[in-house]
Amino acid sequence: MKAHLPFSRIPRIGMAVVLASLLFPGCATTKKVDWNSRMGNFTYDQAVAELGPPDKTATLGNGSTVADWISRRSGGGGFSIGVGSYGSHTGVGVGQTIDSGYSERILRLTFGPDGQLTGSNRQGR
Repeated sequence: MKAHLPFSRIPRIGMAVVLASLLFPGCATTKKVDWNSRMGNFTYDQAVAELGPPDKTATLGNGSTVADWISRRSGGGGFSIGVGSYGSHTGVGVGQTIDSGYSERILRLTFGPDGQLTGSNRQGR
């Protein structure tokens, strides 16, 4: 009697999809912050505790503080593997893309002289 593996009934392409989903899990998403709801009740110290130290800060003449948090994302490089079958023939394909650039997203928060959040702005470059 021949023993069957539990996955023996799944077509080869199905096995490739299952294997790829295990090897390359999706990216987690983070919840967007509603900065407008934090105006007047969110402090500079809370921002540093939540976001880490800012990349840039400036103190204005009126005592306000402007702080920038910069996040960098790499370019669109990637790697993919594909498997296909036709009849008794099976083929494997491999692809790679490379992008040397990167993008930046800047979160600029402004805090009044009392340390309370007074403004927010998101920029991308």
